[in-house]
Amino acid sequence: MTTSIETPIVTATPPVATAPAAVALPKDNTAFKVLGAISVAHLMNDMIQSILLAIYPMLKDSFQLSFSQIGLITLTYQIAASLLQPCIGFYTDRRPLPYSLPVGMGFTLVGLLLLSVAPSYPFLLIAAVLVGTGSSIFHPESSRVARMASGGQHGLAQSLFQVGGNVGSSLGPLLAALLIIPHGQGSVAWFSLAALFGIVVLIGISRWYAANRWRLKPKARRDGDAPALDKRKVSIALGVLAVLVFSKYFYLASLNSYFTFYLMDKFQLPVRTAQLYLFVFLAAVAVGTVVGGPVGDRIGRKAVIWTSILGVAPFTLMLPYANLFWTAVLVAIIGLVLASAFSAIVVFAQELVPGKVGTIAGLFFGLSFGLGGVGAAVLGNLADATSIGFVYKVCSFLPLLGMVAAFLPDMGRRKKAVARVS
Repeated sequence: MTTSIETPIVTATPPVATAPAAVALPKDNTAFKVLGAISVAHLMNDMIQSILLAIYPMLKDSFQLSFSQIGLITLTYQIAASLLQPCIGFYTDRRPLPYSLPVGMGFTLVGLLLLSVAPSYPFLLIAAVLVGTGSSIFHPESSRVARMASGGQHGLAQSLFQVGGNVGSSLGPLLAALLIIPHGQGSVAWFSLAALFGIVVLIGISRWYAANRWRLKPKARRDGDAPALDKRKVSIALGVLAVLVFSKYFYLASLNSYFTFYLMDKFQLPVRTAQLYLFVFLAAVAVGTVVGGPVGDRIGRKAVIWTSILGVAPFTLMLPYANLFWTAVLVAIIGLVLASAFSAIVVFAQELVPGKVGTIAGLFFGLSFGLGGVGAAVLGNLADATSIGFVYKVCSFLPLLGMVAAFLPDMGRRKKAVARVS
């Protein structure tokens, strides 16, 4: 009797043990709530970063900085935001760290508070390092969360994740013009509230991540069967993608760091008005980011990359010779077209090297930050030696490097088929 009673209890145990998996969303569903949350966190992270860039004119006047010193701030921030990212991505591919996300935002919070009270130029550099370190921790793991929540729609997920960052980047100059420039350096501290909100959001995301780590290994195994490329072709393709990232982010460095100075120098605009034009550009970047991922899912990422980088060249070549009205139109087109490439580049690279989501995300986010920093430093020195207008004439030729996209393997149709089953 005792045995017959105990046996049903034993057989009833397995369903109870598997119950936690049922709480998570099905593997084939896209977790839009998670994507929305990680996009909001990305918005907070990148808004804080863009504030640093947006207040450059104020810092230049307050601390009597040269363009070279402005470029060094960007370089310091970008190096901190780039060198750690591939290392963190490589480590977390082996040992995921869900709760590193709020920790990264904590670094950003401390850097922001230091920026608001920095008494001298070296403290500005330390603040830039802290903000960059926070970004370095945030991006690889948050990109992994976006892929985990994608339900196979990798381009769409990466675009939704990226658009949060780009919206944040566009809001930074607008908020700086409205809130920081009129009230001075100390008002930067108010944006610590955004960092605190980001920490709260990321704690919730980290809980979901920790409960859904089962999504990681199955995805890697399914993706691992897809590529038919040998290591040599994969290496060449990654090199081509690196050249495209160089073209994109060296050009973006000229706009992110110096566009307000360009407008003030060429059209004698006041700082606040120039920052509104920067907002127009960054808002267009946000829209372009939304478009790039889903279009890549449908027509193939190579086509999106090719069109985005090389297709923007006619507009960049016209920009240095345009009047104020057409300058606004051209930078909006440039931002819209050029921004559509990055989501496609990241997902393309992740498909080339399956199972290494964090490593690839860290590598390409780090590369973009690093090249942006080097570009800002180089272009700052060039502006000091020549003029800010000459910088834009030189940079206008960079998108012509988009021609190297012809050497990328044609993976569009095969990857779309894989996306339907992953």
